[in-house]
Amino acid sequence: MATEEAPEETKVNDRGMVTIPATLRRRLDIEAGDKLRWNVDCEGDLSVEVVKQRYGAFDDFEPVSMGGGGSETHDLAGHEDDPAFSETN
Repeated sequence: MATEEAPEETKVNDRGMVTIPATLRRRLDIEAGDKLRWNVDCEGDLSVEVVKQRYGAFDDFEPVSMGGGGSETHDLAGHEDDPAFSETN
C-alpha cells in the first residue's frame, strides 16, 4: 500500500511481540480477534494481511422455529399471558 505518510515504527519486545499503532488499527479497521497473516516472498520482503474475524459463534446455524405465528422469541417464552409482554403496549 503506497502512502505519502511517514512510516510507522514499533519495537519488537523480548517475547517477539509488537503493538500495531492505533492510527493503523483505525485506518485498517483492525479489531480484537482479527488475525494477521505474515508472508515473506523469495526476496525476503515481508507483507502482512489482515484476516477479519467478525462473525458470531452461531452464524453458521439456521434459525429454528419456536412454533406459533412467528412472533415468539426467547424473551416471551413462558410469559405470553403477561400484559407487560403484550404487543399492544
